[in-house]
Amino acid sequence: MSSASTPRSAKRPTLADVARASGVSVALASIVMREAEGASEESRTRVKQAATELGYRPDSRARSLRSSRSKTLGLALAMGEPFHAELADALYAEADQHGFEIILGATGKHRNERRVLNTLIDAGVEAVIGVFPKLPATQLVQISKQLPVISLLRKVRGLPSITTDESAGIEQLVDHFVQLGHTRLMHLDGGSAVAAQQRREAFLASATRAKVQAQILAAGPDDATAFEALNRYFEQTPPTQRATAISAFNDRAALGARQAIDLADLRVPQQISVAGYDDSEFSRLAHADLTSVRQDVAALAKAAMLAALDTPGTSSTHAPQLVVRGSTGQHTA
Repeated sequence: MSSASTPRSAKRPTLADVARASGVSVALASIVMREAEGASEESRTRVKQAATELGYRPDSRARSLRSSRSKTLGLALAMGEPFHAELADALYAEADQHGFEIILGATGKHRNERRVLNTLIDAGVEAVIGVFPKLPATQLVQISKQLPVISLLRKVRGLPSITTDESAGIEQLVDHFVQLGHTRLMHLDGGSAVAAQQRREAFLASATRAKVQAQILAAGPDDATAFEALNRYFEQTPPTQRATAISAFNDRAALGARQAIDLADLRVPQQISVAGYDDSEFSRLAHADLTSVRQDVAALAKAAMLAALDTPGTSSTHAPQLVVRGSTGQHTA
């Protein structure tokens, strides 16, 4: 069945739409979607394919009204991200204050964002709060017609979006480097991670305003990719041409950068400065002593919770703050 034969409706697709698209009765479509007995395999295949193409999901809000409110919220975050873990902890605290429970859906290599969203919807949550760097905005908006979806750390038109002012955070960091006398700056890019594009663009814009050299090095949002990228850069770049201050996409990437810097036998911050983003628990470790841009976890969690409980939810942008520690210092060369 081609998508051309079953055009999407502007409104939330209904069971009747699925039945019409698959050429069966509403009663038979209901049997298939409930996984009940009484439908042939051919009918099941047609109905499920039509439901997928239309973006149909059973309405969890209707199920809730038929019984009682679930008083649960879904939370979709990436596995292995320290900052996401801090957000989750703050959201649990907010949920407790409002008498809600949270069902956590972790995205990762084997669980993509759409699968996690579907699982949370099927669990009967009243709303979903999540970090969705890859799922197309059109799909998120379509899903929001079934239940509220709150986008964390990414602006999505048509959804309540709770974000940090990435430009302000990066501008503070670049200004800090410039005030320390650095004129050759580098940003370790976060690839397709949430907010990576905004930080990359803000870095270039801030460096241009400050009239200093700026370079983007393709890396990733974790320590391994950052280490590999920077280690290769040090091997291929003469010392006199290297950047003297490095802005990493996040704190994990900054720690990977620090490993490459140590391997290159460079002293921090005497010969090179390095900073991260998020001000996660990694940055506060004594051996890291990492300068980092702090995102306001408490404010982000509070705003996301209020947006999930209100209809419609309100978008908001929150100010970051540069936290200076021992990994950045005066350029002396």
